[in-house]
Amino acid sequence: MTTISLTTQINAPILEVFELSRDIDFHKTSVSDTQEEAIAGVTSGKIGMGETVRWRGKHFGVFLTHESKITAFHSPSLFTDEMISGRFKSFRHEHRFRESGNKTIMEDILTYETPYGIFGRLFDTFFLEKHLTTFLQQRNLNLKKALES
Repeated sequence: MTTISLTTQINAPILEVFELSRDIDFHKTSVSDTQEEAIAGVTSGKIGMGETVRWRGKHFGVFLTHESKITAFHSPSLFTDEMISGRFKSFRHEHRFRESGNKTIMEDILTYETPYGIFGRLFDTFFLEKHLTTFLQQRNLNLKKALES
């Protein structure tokens, strides 16, 4: 199992950061390099507790689908999405938010497990963890830019 933890400081109110973080349309534009499209479930607007979204995006040169469900939701401090279908053995992404003065501290805690035994672990070690970290960093940078401009 691999865990990626990222912390991003954003000069914006916590509710604004929380709301934009769960916006499907913003997510599509913030990670446009992977041609992400929401193809089922909530495909536009903001996703909430118990709702699902199926994403289709290009990763490692191949279009893949990944379906998640919001399994925890506490506005404006937390929401969690968990994979219900996709290429991972397991995939859980916690989005945490807290105020610090007039800033918001946003934390991503992504925990996942690859299938395919040793081959999956090797792929994770050499390629996947870096790819997912870069993917989240790009999304967070675009979120920060949108909210601070």
